[in-house]
Amino acid sequence: MNNFSGQIKYFPTSDHKSSSGSVVLAYSGGLDTTYCAVYLQKIKNLEVHALTVNTGGFTEDEIKQIEARAKKLGIASFRCVEVMKEYYESCIKYLVFGNVLKNATYPLSVSAERMVQAIAVAKYVQEVGAAYVAHGSTGAGNDQVRFDMVFQSMLPGVEILTPIRDLRLSREEEIEFLKQHGIDMNVEKAKYSINKGLWGTSVGGKETLTSKEYLPENAWPTPVSESGTKKIELLFEKGELIGIDGKKYKHPVEAIQFLQSIAQPFGIGRDIHVGDTIIGIKGRVGFEAAAPLIIIKAHHLLEKHVLTKWQLYWKDQLSNWYGNWLHEGQMLDPAMRNIEKFMEDTQTTVSGKVFVTLEPYRFIVTGIESDHDLMSSKFGSYGEMNKGWSGDDVKGFAKIFGNQASIYHKINTPTTPTPEGETKK
Repeated sequence: MNNFSGQIKYFPTSDHKSSSGSVVLAYSGGLDTTYCAVYLQKIKNLEVHALTVNTGGFTEDEIKQIEARAKKLGIASFRCVEVMKEYYESCIKYLVFGNVLKNATYPLSVSAERMVQAIAVAKYVQEVGAAYVAHGSTGAGNDQVRFDMVFQSMLPGVEILTPIRDLRLSREEEIEFLKQHGIDMNVEKAKYSINKGLWGTSVGGKETLTSKEYLPENAWPTPVSESGTKKIELLFEKGELIGIDGKKYKHPVEAIQFLQSIAQPFGIGRDIHVGDTIIGIKGRVGFEAAAPLIIIKAHHLLEKHVLTKWQLYWKDQLSNWYGNWLHEGQMLDPAMRNIEKFMEDTQTTVSGKVFVTLEPYRFIVTGIESDHDLMSSKFGSYGEMNKGWSGDDVKGFAKIFGNQASIYHKINTPTTPTPEGETKK
């Protein structure tokens, strides 16, 4: 069960002692968090401990570059925590079990990631005993709510600092402030904002700020380099992807990464999500998530073969609520643990192979093979023949099964006058 008690892997760094004047800053190395690092030191006179949380979006070289930038700012310490396995165990696993696609489209790539990042930051604040925690969110998006709610739940008494949001700063004002303190961040704003993680990559640009424009080919982070078709075989065990094309992996994270590497070059998993933000406005975001979409669709097909009608029905109801509540930053709600227990229990028989064909810009889930397949010829073939009942059995069943509706219509059929002035039903 997900109880968020797993250990986080810390990259080695210099030791430090915390004090009442220290702050842990959720640090990505971009403009906003760079501003926060300088502002918290120079204006607030705080000892800044920067923490980068890697949920699959950074390579080792990128982490080294982020650390180098952080040290140039004069911060007290820098750490990077790699939480991909914890991300999977506490979150992604349940998104697969629930076949969660928000608005039937989006695999919650960023919203799920932010919750795990916020929890990792909160754990680090607890470890070092900092008096403050800070993040670089603006006042215009979902992430501010997600971070704040996690910190409020896990860090009572720790003050949350959000300079960008509180001061309502523009990009130009941030750059000018950093120049005044000897830091040149006069970087050209990227045409498209990219957020990469284990469960997909989000893409934002001028097109996603409209209601009709679609992202151009050059906006997508992964170029389409594959053509033709490629058939693959996915192996699930109790709802988890553990093997691809006959190879078993030590952890599902490795299987997700490999599937992404072979499917993303087909241009699979590209789309634009339109949804309701936590703060009440509509928003659009592009994303490419080949592995998440293939896994969810493959898993769902396997479930349709091995679960009963009512198992599938209740999973749909609870999973939809679970995905929405996670998206809105409520990952720590105890009701989420209750639903996770239910979803885990439904996966007992969700084991078998799923066959998928990859093609440019699309994939086809062609079929499954499982010892738990309820579509068994032992009991008959739909529309062809049956082996478990007679025609008279069906007549009796239909009469009883439709009895309530039949009674309703007999009693409530409108009356009509007869030629003799009588009425009849």
